[in-house]
Order: sequence, then structure tokens, then C-alpha cells
Amino acid sequence: MALAVALAVLAGCSDEGDKQASTVRVARTIGQGEGALNLVAWPGYTEYGASDPRVDWVSPFQERTKCKVSVKSAATAQEMVDLMSNPDRRYDGVSAPPEAAGQLIAAGQAAPVNPDLIDAYKDLDRDLRSQVIKDEKVYGVPFVWGVNQLMYNPKAVQSAPTSWSALFDPAEAKKYAGRMIVRDSPLTLADAALYLRSRNRSLDITDAYSLTRRQLDAATKVLAEQRPYVRSYWLHPSDAINSFAGGDAVIGEVWPYHVDVLSRAGRSAVGVTPKEGVTGWMDAWMIGARAEHPSCMYQWLNWMTSPDIQQQVAEWDGVAPANPEACSRDRLKAEFCSTYHVGDRAYIDKVVFAHTPSRDCGGGRRDCTDYEDWMRAWNKALKGSG
Repeated sequence: MALAVALAVLAGCSDEGDKQASTVRVARTIGQGEGALNLVAWPGYTEYGASDPRVDWVSPFQERTKCKVSVKSAATAQEMVDLMSNPDRRYDGVSAPPEAAGQLIAAGQAAPVNPDLIDAYKDLDRDLRSQVIKDEKVYGVPFVWGVNQLMYNPKAVQSAPTSWSALFDPAEAKKYAGRMIVRDSPLTLADAALYLRSRNRSLDITDAYSLTRRQLDAATKVLAEQRPYVRSYWLHPSDAINSFAGGDAVIGEVWPYHVDVLSRAGRSAVGVTPKEGVTGWMDAWMIGARAEHPSCMYQWLNWMTSPDIQQQVAEWDGVAPANPEACSRDRLKAEFCSTYHVGDRAYIDKVVFAHTPSRDCGGGRRDCTDYEDWMRAWNKALKGSG
């Protein structure tokens, strides 16, 4: 749900066929726009005035480039992967979250990007840029990002939590039985792994998203033991907001967006960065390996990473812009940029950013679990089935 809408509610390149991306040539120049652009995107990422006539960054793009934008909205990351992989469809680009980006690169459904053709590329946060580089090739352009943190209602939670143990230690989680919410995603296993990294050093966890079978089993056990105390698992951000606003939840795993919305609406909500650290996510625009309109896609990449458009997206969707220039020249308010940690180098450097789990652990090791393993583990933790 868009940030403004949530507040209102609370207040009342060439034709490469089916070739893999590794064989797609990297563009050297941006040619004449082809007149069309077909995208797969999260809701709220391609606003054209339908939700709010004041919120429209697609129409100006179309007027300037003559590229008519068509969008297929996706409800889940897996739907994005399926759409981009469909041999009967040829989408030019996708706003891929980390669990989709890695799958698309591995399957050859994403084309390498020439960062020299992106005007603002060097302004984009360096940590974010590194998330979509594979074998020294750039496969995506950072768009927006956020972190997974703790939030609690100080009126109901007397002792301010400082650790993920408030959610993942059964003895502590029991205090909030039926009043706790958790993000509905297999990647939540990484938050449990981050907790275990300091809690159980014998597991030798280094990367929360690269887990061996033993490490994944340990994280799965944490979530299974937590399950009896969880009121709900939220998929849509508005669900988490409603739970806290209605008093049903008093503690949970959320994004800065939730703290921002609830605080602005006068609700009791405090965000916490646990002592173990936080995991993060970054959505990147990626070019489809079978893109029919590569020039329009490159023009879109330039448009969506420009400071002014980054400002509009950040304000509407309640996300941190990948381009910190969105916080310069009075574009975004200082309070917003502080809440979302935009340009906060000391903070960002400590965020454990998500990537698609794979067999490749790095350093020549291939004994890690992949995303399918994580999905089975998630189902087992929540439903007691594999």
C-alpha cells in the first residue's frame, strides 16, 4: 500500500529469442525508442495517476520518450520469475526483489546491463550496486531498498527489546503469544539465522543467506518453535499496519515503512535495530533476456534512477531510494531520509542484504541449500510439512 494511502486509512536490445542472458550482447548505445515498453512490476512502482492524480511518473516518461508503458503487476516474487521465464511472453524488464533476481540470472532470463548508459549509476549506493553483479557482469540497476527490523508498542511491551530473541527465543516469544506478527517469506529464515549466528556459534554461520543443511535445519527449528506464539504472518505491508493499529499485535518483524506510517498516524510504535543486526532487501530493475524494446528499457532505467523520480517513488511507496541524491536539494524531508537510513554509510555497511540462496556457498564450496530447500523449510516450519 502506498505511504500516503496508508496514512489516510489510519487517520480515518535485440531479438535474441530464447537465448540465455549470458549470450545476450551488452548494449553499447541507447538507440531510438521502439515506441513501447512491457514491464513486470510490484504494485505502486509504475504509477500513472490512477491511484492518485498527483502521483504520476509514467505519463511524463511516455511524453518524453514516446515509449508507451504496459505493466503486468505481480503479487509474489515467484510470479515475477514465472512471467519473465514464460517462453510465450517477452517482457522488457522487471522490478525484481532479491529472491527473484538470483533465479532470473541463474536461468538466463536477465540480460547484462551496461552501467555506462545509466546517468545516475555511479550515484547509486555502492552496497546496493554490488547485489546484482555476477561474474563481474551487472545484471540489474538498484531501485529501492529497506530492512527487516523489530517494532513494538511501548504501551504494551514494558521492557524495550534489544535483540531478535524477543521473537525467536521461545521463552521470550511466549510473553507475546497471539500478539506477534512475522513476515511471510522463506527469507525470514535468514533473520532466524542472524539470531543464531551469535546465539549458537557452533553453527558457524557467516552468511545468513548461505546456509548448509545443518544451519538451515537449525533456523527452521527456531521458526517452528516460534509458530505457536505468532498471531499472523504478513505478506502485504497493510496487513502489518492493521494488526498494530487495531491493537491485535504489539511486537513483530516489520520494515521502516511500518514504523513511519504508524508514528505519523499517532500510534504507539517504536522501531529497533536488534544488537545482532538486520537483514535487508533491494529491488532492482532488470532487463529481460528476450526484451523487444531495449532502448525504451534503458530510457526507463535512466528515468527511474533519477533523483526527482526516486523522490516520488520513495514518498509514495514508503521505501528508501537507491539514489541518495533524492535526499539532496530539499527533495525528500530530512526526517524521512533519517528514518529510512538513506545515505547512512555506517548503517548500510552493517546490513546483511538478501540474495537468492543457492548451492554455491562461495569460496569453492557447494554444500549450501538453495531457494527450493528454503521454501520447503519454510512450509515445514509453518505447517509442519515439507
